[in-house]
Amino acid sequence: MKINKFRLPRLSALCAVLLCLVFATVVKASSAGLPRSSPEAQGVSSEAILAFIEAADQKIDTMNSFMLVRHSHVIAEAWWDPYGPDSPHTLYSLSKSFTSTAVGLAIAEGKLSLGDQVIKFFPDETPSNPSENLQKMRVHDLIRMSTGHQTEPRFTNEESWVKTFLHHPVPYKPGTHFLYNTPATYMLSAIIQKATGMTLRDYLRPRLFDPLGFKNPRWLASPQGITVGGYGLDARTEELARFGQLYLQKGEWQGRRLIPASWIEAATSLQTSNGSDPASDWDQGYGYQFWRCRHGVYRGDGAFGQYCIVMPEQDAVVIITSGVRDMQEVLNLVWDTLLPAFEKAPLPRNRAAEERLRKKTTSLRVRPVSGKPATSIASAVSGKRYAFPSNDRQIESIGFEFGQKNAYLLVRSAGQESRIACGNNAWAKGSASFVNGLSAWILGAGQHPVAASGGWTADDTYSVKLCLYETPFYVDMKFRFKDNELQFDSEYNVNFGPTKLPQLLGRIAE
Repeated sequence: MKINKFRLPRLSALCAVLLCLVFATVVKASSAGLPRSSPEAQGVSSEAILAFIEAADQKIDTMNSFMLVRHSHVIAEAWWDPYGPDSPHTLYSLSKSFTSTAVGLAIAEGKLSLGDQVIKFFPDETPSNPSENLQKMRVHDLIRMSTGHQTEPRFTNEESWVKTFLHHPVPYKPGTHFLYNTPATYMLSAIIQKATGMTLRDYLRPRLFDPLGFKNPRWLASPQGITVGGYGLDARTEELARFGQLYLQKGEWQGRRLIPASWIEAATSLQTSNGSDPASDWDQGYGYQFWRCRHGVYRGDGAFGQYCIVMPEQDAVVIITSGVRDMQEVLNLVWDTLLPAFEKAPLPRNRAAEERLRKKTTSLRVRPVSGKPATSIASAVSGKRYAFPSNDRQIESIGFEFGQKNAYLLVRSAGQESRIACGNNAWAKGSASFVNGLSAWILGAGQHPVAASGGWTADDTYSVKLCLYETPFYVDMKFRFKDNELQFDSEYNVNFGPTKLPQLLGRIAE
């Protein structure tokens, strides 16, 4: 609706009010969530979905969330407490699919082309004598992971990331060698910023994030102020479902075209061959920052099990966030339990099965610590502080407060104090700067939303599970009290490095 602001004062007061109401309704509708429906109404049995959720809950230790969309309707949704629908979730490389979308939009707006030479955008950071292969590298090579690199460039805070990329050896002719390459996606973000004058995040806000109703999406930036592109985006489960549904609908959203259909067709098609294992969903070919899957399916995905799975033949979208070591196991579960469940016509309503599904989805939780609320030594160690020698995790001291109802873990690390409530056989939410050694590039700096559970798992050992519930990570920590010492052992469910961390030994502080 086009409003002529110079004629608006001539309208009657009633007309002006009605016009405002209509405008408000349009704005509200544009940001509304996906409609809900019973599974059977959209041709999927509640029993099949329940079987998937039960199998995922039993076989996969850290499921975070799940959403199933069929025929544009959400027919199942679940969060494992302490995860919830309002919490954003770290996507890692699923961010790449959003970067690809921005490239398609910029091409449609005439800002750049797939055939553009990469170095033309960065004359001040290109080597003085660029190699022949670097000169041949195009935007097309970046977006389909065929830069010609043998190894990924390694970024640091000391040097411009663009310069690091452009000075990295290119031994292969671009377009001839597949290498999954997160720095290449960063270069796409840098090119977007050069071509549009906006960061990737800001460029996508009015074109994608706002129309899909994303709530203030966060995206990490490099030291040079360029959106990271290849990782670093956070989104909520339903926001991911809307993104997947937009791709399923070939770029149309609520009667408005957001992305050219031709771009979606190209981005999700095979652009680069990357293997031959028929049982692996990482060997089915790569598109423009999307993976091809078995069964005619495609997906965006990120480290430790973040999935946006689009099923064109089934007219369905599956969203999963998780913290798993075996990402193929999750996809196998989708193919084995959900894929056969899609019927072409609606099914008779099954209220009993719907109720069983509802009860299951509202009772899910990441497994908390199972332990006793107190032991004979609890009062003796409560309130004491244990000091630690210098260590890589920057932990200075640890203490506990054990009360009749609550327990608190007290940690001083990197000069900051964290007081973390620990629920007994339950999750207690709070915030903390203590992350037990996870690097800032993984989590960012400052306070982080956390949930913790704790219990005495032996007479001398208090165990804590700390869940960073806007990420895939949790850490199991065991604190063994022995005389004047505290033995601290910990292990992460997943990590980019070792999951089991070296033991730390503290002594009662004088």
